[in-house]
Amino acid sequence: MGPALCLLELSSIAKGIEAGDAMVKRAPLELIRAGTVHPGKYLVLVGGLTADVEEALDAGRETAGTSLVDVVFLPDVHPDVMASIGGVRREDHREAIGVIEASTAAATIDAADAGVKGARVTIRDLRLADDLGGKGYVIFGGELAEVEAAIGYGIDRAAGPGRDVTHVVIAHVHAEMDENLVAEPRFKQRIAGVEKGG
Repeated sequence: MGPALCLLELSSIAKGIEAGDAMVKRAPLELIRAGTVHPGKYLVLVGGLTADVEEALDAGRETAGTSLVDVVFLPDVHPDVMASIGGVRREDHREAIGVIEASTAAATIDAADAGVKGARVTIRDLRLADDLGGKGYVIFGGELAEVEAAIGYGIDRAAGPGRDVTHVVIAHVHAEMDENLVAEPRFKQRIAGVEKGG
């Protein structure tokens, strides 16, 4: 994967498919992944050399028109962000956690990149769109001051017009709650096998 990443978030599936096609036709890309997410949005993720991704982004924006909901372009994406997008989850049982929840997948990726670049934290988890009503969240772990700094950097970058962002910092996560954070995050899977009370 090259050093740059771009994600377009569209309200129209048809325009999303067209935008993804235009992007990959405009420039040689090392990565293109596209598909539907809840609630009826379409995401196009591309990666490669910075100039190529920037060219693809221009093509995607032109094609998307008014269906473009949000976009993130990271010319030097942090490798932990890419790994987390790919599903890597990490445990970090140090002093604190911080959570940034954003109304778009693009804002979530933006926050994750800013936080992990600005502070000595671990991205424990990064979840995007599906089963979240189109929202996303990132969980940072580390020492309290570093987590607070990561949240600050993430909020500064991710907040803006059309991007609703919420955050919390928890200084000492209870062991039982931490156990839930390490496990599968979907509630349905968490309660599978729980016996009914009598």
